[in-house]
Amino acid sequence: MIGIGKWSVSIDTMMFRGDAILTIADENGAYSLTAEVPGMKMPEYHVSDITEDGDTLTAVVTTPLLSGKQMPISLTFDGDVCTGFAKVPLLGKVKLKNGKRIG
Repeated sequence: MIGIGKWSVSIDTMMFRGDAILTIADENGAYSLTAEVPGMKMPEYHVSDITEDGDTLTAVVTTPLLSGKQMPISLTFDGDVCTGFAKVPLLGKVKLKNGKRIG
């Protein structure tokens, strides 16, 4: 399994600029992925279809706030560094930059 641990990634959009904490865990052989933004209350969300392909994890995020919309996410790992993106409705492709392992 790749990317297990806590990661800090930078996000820079017109709606939000700051860091998010992603936690990737092994739950009985299956991946789990959670996100938090320090100082912000996160809306309800669900992560599904987490798959591994080489050094990249992909997943689909849904939220009742965007009913019927899916947000694909991709994270590529290289040791203690990661990069990626999320395709967010209305914002387009949001880059997840400067990812580093923090735990």
